[in-house]
Amino acid sequence: MSIETTVFTFKLSNTFEEWVNMFDSPEIEEFHKTVGLKPLYRGKNLTDPKEVIVIHQAEEGVAKHVFTDPETIKNIEAGGHIYNTTKMTSWLAQ
Repeated sequence: MSIETTVFTFKLSNTFEEWVNMFDSPEIEEFHKTVGLKPLYRGKNLTDPKEVIVIHQAEEGVAKHVFTDPETIKNIEAGGHIYNTTKMTSWLAQ
């Protein structure tokens, strides 16, 4: 399988700092390892601190599968991610 880079942008219902505390937590780090996602970058928009970008790498199709799972959606929304604002694009180096 190919390695896919997936870019997510979305809005927050809380502050970026609150969201980062959740995203950088040991529990989320373990979740990423378990499902095979490697976070590469996360940041906030300079002009809109409620807009976030996250870049993950994983085997092709993994990110889409993980982030369309109803249980995952429930958990990411609990951290302040407004799921219905999510834009996801996927990229391959080949």
